[in-house]
Amino acid sequence: MSPPVFTIEAINALLPDLTALIGEQLKRRQDIEKRLESLGERLGAIPGSLAVAPEDAPDVRERKRDLAIRVERYQAGWARCEELGGVVKDTRLGLVDFYGQIDGKLVWLCWQYGEDEVLYFHEVDEGFAERKLIEPATRARLLN
Repeated sequence: MSPPVFTIEAINALLPDLTALIGEQLKRRQDIEKRLESLGERLGAIPGSLAVAPEDAPDVRERKRDLAIRVERYQAGWARCEELGGVVKDTRLGLVDFYGQIDGKLVWLCWQYGEDEVLYFHEVDEGFAERKLIEPATRARLLN
């Protein structure tokens, strides 16, 4: 099955929803990390699992259950991003790529949380560091 191929305009039309979603995801991540740190302080180390153990104190059980729910919501948020057609590349930066096409060749159209529109692309075998500005001449070749 071929991946969905997007135009810049199609991705830009998704950005209001995507920006809100990724913003919420970044807040969720901070909250989870803060709560994990607090649980780690309570236990002497961050647990390797959020599974409730028989020896857990009642407050630890509650914290683990709460964190497990928050992690599920966090994972569901990234799944929603992928349902929109994005490929999540970096959850800390809010970096999402979409397949595009230049001269019949698949490329990544690259967007990062905080950017107002899709401005960059890179080859599918390259990463964020190799992203290039979409110049007017490149824009004209998209989907050609």
